Amino acid sequence: MKEDDNEKLDESFVKAEIAKIDDDDVKIAMDNQEEIDKKLNNSNILKKYSELANVMYGMMKDYRKGIYHEVPWFTIATIAFSFLYILNPFDFIPDFIPGIGYVDDFAVITFGIRFIQTDLHKYLDWKLANNDVE
Repeated sequence: MKEDDNEKLDESFVKAEIAKIDDDDVKIAMDNQEEIDKKLNNSNILKKYSELANVMYGMMKDYRKGIYHEVPWFTIATIAFSFLYILNPFDFIPDFIPGIGYVDDFAVITFGIRFIQTDLHKYLDWKLANNDVE
């Protein structure tokens, strides 16, 4: 997830970075759930995504366990990329910059959710059908 200073943060950039995600990246995202949750909950701009992040983590966990298969790799990679981007304090706009440090994180997770919205709904429907709602 390295960025060139000439690249701008837009949907095509996010899609290109998602294409680079592999199983190791998914594992890193899963292993850092607590830290990512903390960043989401401690940032006013990202806080509204904390509940949705729980659903996204649930999908990744069920996918990794092999109990949920109805999801394309692109969706899992999108979730992992979004979380890893949030985890990285030195991303497009460094998180420590007051007032704007999380704007790029917000943009990435917003793009990601837009890309995978249908799959998130399918996953929730599957959870409801299997009486597996937390």
